Amino acid sequence: MKKQPKRKIASLTAPVQCQLKLDHEGWYFDLLAIFKRLNARYFRNKLAGYKIVWGRRRKLRPKQYLVYGTIQEEDRLIRIHPLLDQDFVPEWFLEYVIFHEMLHAVVPDIIYPSGRRKVHTAEFFAQEKKYPHFRRAQRWEAENLGRLLR
Repeated sequence: MKKQPKRKIASLTAPVQCQLKLDHEGWYFDLLAIFKRLNARYFRNKLAGYKIVWGRRRKLRPKQYLVYGTIQEEDRLIRIHPLLDQDFVPEWFLEYVIFHEMLHAVVPDIIYPSGRRKVHTAEFFAQEKKYPHFRRAQRWEAENLGRLLR
């Protein structure tokens, strides 16, 4: 029996999600404006019908690592971690995170015979390195992760 990949479908009609205010406007950044700019510049506006929102704020902060963003391709939904909506986070770093998630929509996954998926492929990494602030973003992340986790 072939194992099905674990994929959660985000439905904004789900009762819990209807109670949450998931929006693209944060205190410091407007995700939709950044998404539109990146879509035009790097993707020739191919990512139509996508929604981008800040994820919900959790009571407990992450302790060791932070998932900056996720994409649910079935729903065309990109979520960005709300800890990135802070005044010390450079906009070019947030752009890099959004660019990374947008790449998932255009670079195909590798699905092995076992059903396992590989989403960060060699092609994905090659495309990701084309973002102009790629190295700068990697350095900023390494230097500031602790600050985000405080």
